[in-house]
Amino acid sequence: MGKQQAKQQTETSFGKWLIEMIILAAILFTGVQLIFYFVLAKDVVSGPSMETSFNDGDRLITYRLGKIKRGSVVVLDAPDEPGTLYIKRVIGLPGDTIEAKNDTLYVNGQKVNESYLTKYATGQNFTEDFSLKSKLGVNKVPANSYFVMGDNRPISKDSRRIGFIKKSAIKGVVRLRYWPLNKIQIFTN
Repeated sequence: MGKQQAKQQTETSFGKWLIEMIILAAILFTGVQLIFYFVLAKDVVSGPSMETSFNDGDRLITYRLGKIKRGSVVVLDAPDEPGTLYIKRVIGLPGDTIEAKNDTLYVNGQKVNESYLTKYATGQNFTEDFSLKSKLGVNKVPANSYFVMGDNRPISKDSRRIGFIKKSAIKGVVRLRYWPLNKIQIFTN
């Protein structure tokens, strides 16, 4: 085999390898895009309503197909601000009764451990007294709806003010905080 023929074969092999790498990169890129369109979403926290659990600017990955449970942190379409997303914690599931008395939350008559709350020393209740009946005129969370609250209760615009959240309005369950790097956390609830 001559030098010319060996050079031509090497160029053909490199060209074939380069085309294969470009095709592979395109497939991987398309796959990642499809996953982030149908399964996962990247979101950024805006505002103080979930402090101190989540802060303004935190970057999150939400799982669009995640099961919504009591205590799950969800990203939802804001019912009062079209085009805006809210991040809130699910407090009540369909059929639940909810009440707060003396800064203690009760779901279905049972005291809820809210270890995720960091109460500020203000001298007043962190969670005002309320019941579903007093806030929304019903005794139970309706079917296909959820009662959500922010962790920063005194300032959060949540179900106490904007009503129940339809299941269809929930865009995903928060699974990962990836920014800031010193606060990376995986969420399993």
